[in-house]
Amino acid sequence: QVQLVESGGGLVQAGGSLRLSCAASGMILRFNTAGWYRQAPGKQRELVAAITSGRSTNYADSVKGRFAISRDNAKNTAYLQMNSLKPEDTARYYCHLFSSGRDYWGQGTQVTVSS
Repeated sequence: QVQLVESGGGLVQAGGSLRLSCAASGMILRFNTAGWYRQAPGKQRELVAAITSGRSTNYADSVKGRFAISRDNAKNTAYLQMNSLKPEDTARYYCHLFSSGRDYWGQGTQVTVSS
């Protein structure tokens, strides 16, 4: 089975940057979609960014121009570069993969942005 492990979360001042990483292991089909979701207390989980195996991307309106998703297939890793962070970005961030007709989730990594 596929396993996803996130890293890179932490505390940062408003206006700062963080880079999240998602390392995948297991059998992953060539054609797949990876993404980052986030969930804050009292809020539903929302899609932040997604990237296909062809490197087509999509972003939530709230992060366009500030966040960038990328992937390195040779390293089986996806990234989320987060710049100009705002307190509203505070949430637990989850890596997601859709492959072989199934959804896979990481355990999440906490991002806290102070004002």
